[in-house]
Parts: sequence; structure tokens; C-alpha cells
Amino acid sequence: MTDALHPAATQHLPIFITAPGSSDVLMNIMAVFLVLAVLAVGLLFLRIHTLPERMAHKTQKLQFEIVAVLGLLALFTHEHIFWVIGLLLAFIDLPDFGTPLRRIAGSLEKMAGIESPPDEVSPPVGHAHEPSAEVPAKDLPKKELKHA
Repeated sequence: MTDALHPAATQHLPIFITAPGSSDVLMNIMAVFLVLAVLAVGLLFLRIHTLPERMAHKTQKLQFEIVAVLGLLALFTHEHIFWVIGLLLAFIDLPDFGTPLRRIAGSLEKMAGIESPPDEVSPPVGHAHEPSAEVPAKDLPKKELKHA
């Protein structure tokens, strides 16, 4: 068998044309590039998808759990409205109505002479209005000891 080129062929073949029996370098490079591109796009999608949850967690919003559930619903149902609602909830700061109402109820019970039952529900850890659990009670100012 001879290695002579066909008379119509050019003398210099492009680099992506390989000889029979040798490996195709361009195909191997493109396979690696395709795998890396799919992983990068997937990571970007998940990063954008968890944006509302990360925003609500960073600002320690009360509605963090709702935003997290809406994010999961959007991920598994492919309904984008859940993601949009979660993003809007992550931006909105809902007022805390529970604390003033509990204080009003406690004051009314004290005025009426009724002994109030102990709270069964503990406040969330790290809440902005509660003293931190790591600070001993003797180190807190008297004003905070009174409410603790």
C-alpha cells in the first residue's frame, strides 16, 4: 500500500483531520469542554435558583421557611411563579405582630391578677430583639434582664 495523496487533495490538511487509526484530538477537547460547560451552566442555574433563599437567610427574615419551600416547589414543579413569589418575600420585611400582642396580653393578665402560663414556644435563636444565648445573664444590662 502506498502513502501517496490523491491528486485532488491539498498538500496541507487542516489540524482537525486525523489519519486513520489515530485519536481525534479535537473531539477529545470538545468532549471535555462540553462536560465543563454543562457543569458551569448547572451551577449557575442552581446559584440563581437559590438566590431568594440566600437573601432571606442573610437578613434573618421571619418568612425564611416560606421562601425556602417556595424555592423547592419552583425547582421540582418548574413553575416560575413560585420562584418570583419567593424572591418578593425575600425582599419584603414583614412586621413582627406577635411580640407586641404577647406583651399586651401579659400586661392585661398581670392587671387582672391572672398568673400567665409559661411560654411553650421558644423564640428563634439569634433573633434581633432577644439577647444572645452565649451572653451570661449577669453580663446583660438591667434593662435587658428585666425583659429576659
